[in-house]
Amino acid sequence: MNRARATAALAVARMLGEDIARSQRFLVPALLFGAVLAVLFGGDPGALPEPWAASALLLYPVGAWLTHSLAGTEDDVARTVTVTAAGGIVPVVVGVAVAGAAGVVALSVLAVLWGLIAGFSTATPAILLVGLLGHLACGLSGVAVGLVCARPVIPSLGRALLAGLVFVVVTGTRSWLPPVGTAAASLGSGRGGVGLFVDVLLAVVLVAAAAALVVKCERGWPERWHDRLEPVRRRLPRALRDRFGPE
Repeated sequence: MNRARATAALAVARMLGEDIARSQRFLVPALLFGAVLAVLFGGDPGALPEPWAASALLLYPVGAWLTHSLAGTEDDVARTVTVTAAGGIVPVVVGVAVAGAAGVVALSVLAVLWGLIAGFSTATPAILLVGLLGHLACGLSGVAVGLVCARPVIPSLGRALLAGLVFVVVTGTRSWLPPVGTAAASLGSGRGGVGLFVDVLLAVVLVAAAAALVVKCERGWPERWHDRLEPVRRRLPRALRDRFGPE
């Protein structure tokens, strides 16, 4: 991405952040995350980084929720104006991803600082870094899910919520599956290390892949494949009848 597109993407991210702040659509996921942190660190949280396993795992659906809200904060007319002003669809999609990532970073820092205050006796710089990386791995993965489960990939709100919920539950509950499962498992076991860096890098790759998919869908990629496969679809019933029908 060149400098002009990067500048436009940052401008879109700021605009979407202001829009979601004015509409207060960020409040429910943010308050939910804060309530869980209050429960986790309200009493004796135990030695860090184990308590962060739950908050990092929760940041997975919260990141998806925030990103989906950012992607849908504008109606079709306003989005068309934004795309025109930004110089194309790429800066807009990147802006959504950047705004979602900024929200995830803010919540990750909140979780780490809350853990630092509650578990100061067991906090070290290395443990704080482990906690931050674990939250970023899970939260950025949520950003990728939120991008894919929004328009234009899944235009229907009901289908998007259902698809996002199913995907988050299935992938987030597998401790062997990177980046979310392995990151949460590393925090829960107290073993951080190099694996969390890999999880964060993989989450960034997932965000980039999700953004690329959204751009392709915005440019009519599904329609082009539908047109290419239409002749095959029309011939398939006749081919099946010729193959399996009576001689």
